[in-house]
Amino acid sequence: MIVSPGPDHKASVMGIEFGLTLVALAFLFAWPRLGSTTFLRIERICNRLARRRVLAVATVGVAQLLLRLALLPLCPIPQPFTPDDFSFLLAADTFASGRLANPTPAMWTHFETIHVSMQPTYMSMYFPAQGLVLAAGKVLFGNPWFGLLCVNALMCAAICWALQAWLPPGWALLGGFLAILRLSLFSYWINTYTGGAAIAALGGALVLGAFPRLMRYVRIRDGLLLALGVVVLAISRPYEGLLLCLPVAFVLGRWILFGKNRPAPAILLRRAALPLAVLLAGAAWMADYDYRAFGNPLTLPYTVNRATYAVAPYWMWQAPRPEPFYRHKPMRDFYVKQELRVVTLFHTVPGFLTQNLMKPVHAVLFFAGVALFPPLIMLRRVLLDRRTRFLVLASLLLMAGMFIEIVLLPHYLAPFTVAFYAIGLQCMRHLRVWSPGGRPVGAAVVRALVVTCIAMAALRAWAEPLNLELANWPPGAWTANWYGPGELGAPRARVLADLERLPGKQLVIVRYSSDHNPVWEWVYNAADIDSAKVIWARDMDNAANSELIRHYADRKVWLVQPDSQPVAVMPYPTPDSRAPSSSKVSK
Repeated sequence: MIVSPGPDHKASVMGIEFGLTLVALAFLFAWPRLGSTTFLRIERICNRLARRRVLAVATVGVAQLLLRLALLPLCPIPQPFTPDDFSFLLAADTFASGRLANPTPAMWTHFETIHVSMQPTYMSMYFPAQGLVLAAGKVLFGNPWFGLLCVNALMCAAICWALQAWLPPGWALLGGFLAILRLSLFSYWINTYTGGAAIAALGGALVLGAFPRLMRYVRIRDGLLLALGVVVLAISRPYEGLLLCLPVAFVLGRWILFGKNRPAPAILLRRAALPLAVLLAGAAWMADYDYRAFGNPLTLPYTVNRATYAVAPYWMWQAPRPEPFYRHKPMRDFYVKQELRVVTLFHTVPGFLTQNLMKPVHAVLFFAGVALFPPLIMLRRVLLDRRTRFLVLASLLLMAGMFIEIVLLPHYLAPFTVAFYAIGLQCMRHLRVWSPGGRPVGAAVVRALVVTCIAMAALRAWAEPLNLELANWPPGAWTANWYGPGELGAPRARVLADLERLPGKQLVIVRYSSDHNPVWEWVYNAADIDSAKVIWARDMDNAANSELIRHYADRKVWLVQPDSQPVAVMPYPTPDSRAPSSSKVSK
């Protein structure tokens, strides 16, 4: 439904996409040959590029880089604003400093925050891949977001390369450009620091691109790329990566044992040595990381943090854990009220059915949106198509694995991005040859939908100047294709910038209101807290705050109240506060 713009309403980007798709379908059903000469000319040019496979892959990657950089005046580098953002940026700062973890700070109870472990070390609770990507951006380019930009470009190029192993080259090229338009310009995969989706999608693309090539050519190069993809999945999204690697391993094992064109054992051993070495090196590095960050090489990320703070389980058969002791109300609100509410809903029959039915809806809306939904009417034919049968079966395994998880976000599905786009493109191929009454309706519809995607990307670039609504439906639409964080992280960033301009070191005590939304977190610190220009700390009781201030006696002390309108920033009201009354900080 498109909401008419008015004094209290904005036009919805998703609604506009729905309307444009309907108009394009109706128009080209009536006049399917409209513009066919121009489209044929463009398709011939694209097919010539697509047949030069290496050039096509490089073109997709470079196009993503140039397009997203060109959009910076309209869609600038995002500011962190959620606990996930801050947790991954802590990992980036740690890795960029040459460490795998940080010692627990002396006043750590003031620095506790969501998705960050304080003991046995001070470190992000997440798997390390996204932190490594952000650290590379910080070291090489001075800003962690550029690491995210580069890995998105690699992801799109790898999607094109992987699709070349499953589809004709022209369709693989189209898939690479659709990934740019739908995933790597405006979605939260590029506009937040959350999730590690692009690196997980890159790992999945390496696995699904190398797997059929390895069976066809038995090359060391393909084995190395397959092993690298497995390692990337293991350090980014291991559960979903396992759901992808299991069917790949089954088919490869059956081919090695019973395949007609299987290589001789001696050849197989020689060509498997280096890939196996990559897998062993990846496992050894991950074990070392787990030991340094969590105290045991077999203790995986998430484990310590969830055992310390979480009540809600991940899996449908698990009961909620006993509530731990929380020192800070916002953390209790997050773990007990917000997370547990979803679990309670999931453990009712209506809630279980509703939540699981919405999972595929959310997934389709994210990866395809409205514009790429119509080709799915050909899904029955694709299910019977030998070309993509393996990808369909692997996706069904993923679906089963997702139904036993309580929460599903699009970045959980990132390892299967190539599979989704291959299935969708095969639907488009079947739709393209549909010619009712000898009229090329199917070809016209496919062309119209691609043009709609391009038009929507252009419209989304100007959404804020045009006063368009980005987040509409489904609820939690920050995970939609056309997401943009806007000003969500700007207030904290402005306060931080003002404090960094002041002489000397600063200590900020953050005091939230009683109805504070715990998702909008301000207490985030650098990897080396004591050396930071600005330290953020949670407000506790007077005795604890006094102890904190005495510990950082060389710092000016500020009180920040993020929930005030505007944000309140003032010298901390204590005789120990040394903040001069003349210092100015943005309100």
